[in-house]
Amino acid sequence: MITAIARTAQRQLNPATYHQLKQAGIPSATISGRSRRGGPWQRLLPRVYLLQTGPPDTGQQALSAVLYAAHPAADPLSGSTAALTGGAALALLGIRDAPPEPLDVLVRAPRSPAATGRVRPCPTARRPATIHISGVPSTRPIRAAADFAARTDDADLVRSVLANVVQAGWCHPHDLHAELRAGHVRGRPAVRVAAAELVAGVRSIAEGRARETLAATDLPAPLRNARLHGPDGAFLASPDAYWPDEGVALEIDSAEYHYTRDAWQATLLRRLRLESRGVLVASTTPGILRDRPADVIAALRALLALGTARPTPPQVTARGHAQLELPLPTAWAPPGYAPKARETV
Repeated sequence: MITAIARTAQRQLNPATYHQLKQAGIPSATISGRSRRGGPWQRLLPRVYLLQTGPPDTGQQALSAVLYAAHPAADPLSGSTAALTGGAALALLGIRDAPPEPLDVLVRAPRSPAATGRVRPCPTARRPATIHISGVPSTRPIRAAADFAARTDDADLVRSVLANVVQAGWCHPHDLHAELRAGHVRGRPAVRVAAAELVAGVRSIAEGRARETLAATDLPAPLRNARLHGPDGAFLASPDAYWPDEGVALEIDSAEYHYTRDAWQATLLRRLRLESRGVLVASTTPGILRDRPADVIAALRALLALGTARPTPPQVTARGHAQLELPLPTAWAPPGYAPKARETV
């Protein structure tokens, strides 16, 4: 009996279900007694226990949600009947800004366990492939991102999390766009905007604001996150926006990423490399872009005019994939706005 419990605890990060404990030969009275206040076990959720005295960590809390939602007769670690998804799965993966709660768990429809505490079972007929993240059965990041977007109303948070999933390399923006469409959530305003921005090359909230700000002007559409190389082929930088015909770059530098000593020096060196090849750089911060967009546009307009008038083009080559400016939703599109496409070589 003790050996069976020990194996279950070791395999499942110390949480176990009532069903598993009973199968191991533990009487109901013993389970109840050991999980009382001050006992060696803890009741985390209905019929889910933590076989230790210390508080549960993030992984144990996540796994307990899967154990609660899984079919009692199934192996909960198989992910066949329940898998963590949404923000909780992304947070476990280390995706920036992904909220660890609520604990969304996909279950195979028509099963629909009751929501309890922070656990939110989500029945689905579109059952995805699963992986293990820190020992917890979870959906793949692309599905977790789509499920998060489907259940989150904060537009900026949706933008940020989806961008961070793509930026971390867990999926391609076009694949995420297809997953959002397959989940029938792309029609939500916040999701539609975020998905369009990702396909257009936008990778952060600040870049999203820049896209909106630029779309409301008569300035030409820039390339997003194009990779700029010097005449010798050496990589120089990947500015947030770049106008290749005029040789103008927009850099959005946040304090969080750029204001440590080493990061700030790296930012200045990157800017020096661009300027030494003739690129005109406009620098701003997310705060300035949000609060004083007219100043940013005025600076860009002046630099674009300078770039157009100078006789010598910058000594850089923009490489990458086609950068498509998708139309903004009707409520966001300025008068006269039309989608434009530009392609790097």
